[in-house]
Amino acid sequence: MSEPEATPRRPEGGRMRAPGTRAVKPRDAATIILVRRDAKKPQVLMGRRNSGHDFMPNLWVFPGGRIDRADFRAPYATDLRPEVEAKFDRHLKPGRGRALALAAIRETWEEAGLLLAKAAPARPGVGPWREFLAQGALPDLDAVEIIARAVTPPMLAKRFDTWFLMADAERLISLDRQPDCGELEEIAWVDFDEALGLQLPMVTRTMIEEAVRRLEDPERPSPFMRFGVKGHKMAHL
Repeated sequence: MSEPEATPRRPEGGRMRAPGTRAVKPRDAATIILVRRDAKKPQVLMGRRNSGHDFMPNLWVFPGGRIDRADFRAPYATDLRPEVEAKFDRHLKPGRGRALALAAIRETWEEAGLLLAKAAPARPGVGPWREFLAQGALPDLDAVEIIARAVTPPMLAKRFDTWFLMADAERLISLDRQPDCGELEEIAWVDFDEALGLQLPMVTRTMIEEAVRRLEDPERPSPFMRFGVKGHKMAHL
């Protein structure tokens, strides 16, 4: 009997879905592009994924991840700005955009050990928010703006419908990574040219370029990219 064919892998590390199977439904996710402006050139936070991951191993990415049910109930210090909430609500059920932004802030803590938050008395939490709230912090949703949205191609075994957010690093409680915290193998503040020289997934490279354009033109429309077998479709949020 012949050996089963190995599942091919894309260069950015995403496994292709098995031939003849249906495309999987994308999981809702969000990520944050943190921009630091205290150097000669603006810098962005990048993190390298562990080599053991089955999705994008060893590649440099922004901190973020998929939404969790707990994100719909998490407390926060400040709410989304009205224009940001309105943009979410044009495409999602009310409240889901806030939960996505909270997921991105939570994942930034879990992956990079950094708190996009305001100081607050430590309080008990449940599930994935327990450690965050124990730091004496509440999420600062007012700090985020929407840069773009992208849905990964249907040929991949893992798919995400990801909202890319941006925030100034000065809104972090501290620029120092908390010790013994962070799932990313390493993190680094690099200028945008240096970031483009790292080993990046295609969509991360595209979003770095989009962030540069947004810094130059704050009124720039937010792109919505959907990648397919024959290329990608571009619209605006």
